[in-house]
Amino acid sequence: MNVDSLISAKWIVPVEPDDTVFENHALVIHEGTILDLLPTDEALQKYRPETVHECPDHVLIPGLINTHTHAAMTLFRGLADDLPLMDWLNNHMWPAEQRWVDPQFVEDGSRLAIAEMLRGGTTCFADMYFFPDRTAAVAVEAGIRAVVGLIMIDFPTAWARDVDEYFAKGEEVHDNFKHNPLIKTAFAPHSPYMVSEKPLTRIAVLAEELNIPIHMHVHETEDEINQSIDLHGKRPLQRLQDMNLLGPRLMAVHMTQVELEEFELLARYGVHVIHCPESNLKLASGFCPVFELQHAGVNIALGTDGAASNNDLDIIGEMHTAALLGKGVAASSAALSARSILRMATINAARALDWDDRIGSLEIGKEADVAAVDLSCIETQPLYDPVSQLVYAAGRHQVSDVWISGRQLLCKRELQTIDEDQVCHRTAEWNRKLKER
Repeated sequence: MNVDSLISAKWIVPVEPDDTVFENHALVIHEGTILDLLPTDEALQKYRPETVHECPDHVLIPGLINTHTHAAMTLFRGLADDLPLMDWLNNHMWPAEQRWVDPQFVEDGSRLAIAEMLRGGTTCFADMYFFPDRTAAVAVEAGIRAVVGLIMIDFPTAWARDVDEYFAKGEEVHDNFKHNPLIKTAFAPHSPYMVSEKPLTRIAVLAEELNIPIHMHVHETEDEINQSIDLHGKRPLQRLQDMNLLGPRLMAVHMTQVELEEFELLARYGVHVIHCPESNLKLASGFCPVFELQHAGVNIALGTDGAASNNDLDIIGEMHTAALLGKGVAASSAALSARSILRMATINAARALDWDDRIGSLEIGKEADVAAVDLSCIETQPLYDPVSQLVYAAGRHQVSDVWISGRQLLCKRELQTIDEDQVCHRTAEWNRKLKER
């Protein structure tokens, strides 16, 4: 049988079924999907691929999924470091956004972010930022998957003047991209403290009508909790429950402040928790009780947050941090195995985005979103367990090749759909302008 391509590798970790590693196997890809997964020798006898990709020292994994970004803010990387969250937001980030954010800023910042993510094995990201139409357009141009957030904030911004315009523009973005196979949309109210009750209640209704997720910062800091209790007499999660926002559509980002009874609440409603360990550490926001939430039955996915507060978009690094931090917080070295962490960056993330029928694992019939990680270098030798090595020892520089729907977007560390020189040139121009101001 003639097929488009075949990728053979030393190891393939499909993620589903769990705890499975295939040695000396191959993925057979045709028309963008995984047609077969079988021993390489058998694959070469059974199929006639147009292209064969040999990865003799590599582990193939599902393309990594970054479930929380502010992609365009990559242009603010390093602009204001080592500050408390509210100081960082009120006195640095928001003024910078008011001065600089426009469609061109978002295009250039998103392209820089996408280039970085592809080089780190990320094939899908969920974004929350202004001008989501431009982020989506750049994602399509690059060939990466994206869930773009239909941003909502109570006050005027460069994107919209008032709540009605936020909704109108958001629904226009949704309509323009709803038939694009690379793009999904999600309502993206910033947080319970920056979006008032009326628009939040409206989002709960519209999300059901449009059948899209809701992507929101929730319980990020202790100050957020105290402010909600002072103003509303209840914690933010209780407010969201009262507004019918708790449910499997909700991606609750950060969740560093969780009380015991809220574990059961999140699990009962099927809320997805998006864990951003490095950003939480850098901003000293607190610790998400990942192991306890997982034990309660809550789906946990990983995100980086924006590069202005991380300061990278490295999901492999995030896996490493999440594993070690989770053990420390749980006071158990057995908490959060390497395999459970890899699931957070793949199938769990796909489930949070309601895309797990197509991506998140290397299964027959799913989209061929694949990352190849070279484990032959000094830093990952000797090798006993490729999943352990990936989470605890590997770095994103070891990602050699990336495919999305069978299309190769990274080949031997070289981007195929993005002009790296042009990205660096445009970034240098923004760097100069921001420094001058």
